[in-house]
Amino acid sequence: MATTIMHKWPDSLAHDPGKPAKWSYDLGVFFEGMANIYERNHDPKYIQYMEHIMSLFINDDGTIERYSMPSYNIDYVKNGSTLLFLYKQTGKKKYKLAASHLREQLKTHPRTAEGGFWHKKVYPHQMWLDGIYMGQPFYVEWCAMFNEPHNFDDIAKQFITIAKHTTDPKTGLLYHGWDESKQQAWANKETGTSPNFWGRAMGWYGIALVDVLDYFPKQHPQRPVLEKLLNNFAEAVAKVQSKEGLWYQVLDKQTQKGNYPEASASNMFVYALAKGVRLKALPQKYLAIAKAGFDGIRSKFLERDAEGYLHLNGTVQVSGLGGKPYRDGSYAYYLSEPVIQDDPKGMGAFIMAANEIGIAR
Repeated sequence: MATTIMHKWPDSLAHDPGKPAKWSYDLGVFFEGMANIYERNHDPKYIQYMEHIMSLFINDDGTIERYSMPSYNIDYVKNGSTLLFLYKQTGKKKYKLAASHLREQLKTHPRTAEGGFWHKKVYPHQMWLDGIYMGQPFYVEWCAMFNEPHNFDDIAKQFITIAKHTTDPKTGLLYHGWDESKQQAWANKETGTSPNFWGRAMGWYGIALVDVLDYFPKQHPQRPVLEKLLNNFAEAVAKVQSKEGLWYQVLDKQTQKGNYPEASASNMFVYALAKGVRLKALPQKYLAIAKAGFDGIRSKFLERDAEGYLHLNGTVQVSGLGGKPYRDGSYAYYLSEPVIQDDPKGMGAFIMAANEIGIAR
């Protein structure tokens, strides 16, 4: 799958052909997968590819092209993990300098009253599950690398806050988003939550938990809290796994008309469950669930072309809340977004899942 990515996008992740590539979290997701492969086989082609793509954005002085700190978009922070990886592998100062800009963003990023990062400046008072993944794995790795132990409480707070406000007490599933102000049309007027459980949103949350545990101190008093949240997550997603081992676009409505198994969420759940077991943060029983999920992914979503390249079908291109045109978070909305082949987010999540299952086997 990594070979397919490098073949399809040799010089940029071109969202709009002919236009400059965007500083997009998509990059960080499949680079995360490639970094995981590299740590197992140390093939330099992965580092070379990552450096080549990052050269489109990172100047020698560490400034980042087409990145805007004042927009306070938590999505922009995700690629910081790739910058730290490249800094550790190459020693090139520009990667640390670039990552420092993303760290600076978090210092002044707008927050809810309880201290949770807003998803974006244009989405005031809102926390989305997506944003937990975009910000927290980089934040914790930076703090671990550069001696900022006083911020581990703040990192735990992000998970605790969003879990507190978005967890459904009946199913244990987490709603996609939460509006502290309760002013959004999609927000429940009593709780502020969006109306549905989107698969990839919970996927982002799950992989954020296991990736943060890589760097969160083992003796920190909040680590058991994070591990408890991970166990709650695992219990909830295991209950909505389909007979084929997969997870659906809207998690709790498998039999409702129009719903479908979705690739990126399925990959993310496999990764989070398998890694959680490897980290000894989840019971061993979840590895069997992850393996069944991976078998389902291989059967349902993979396709090899005439040239031998491996492709991933079945990923919803995007799903969000609010914006223009307005996304109301309804069941009909989640089914209206296009499902495509070779979505970079889905491909990256597949690499992460495949690598984790490979370690387990």
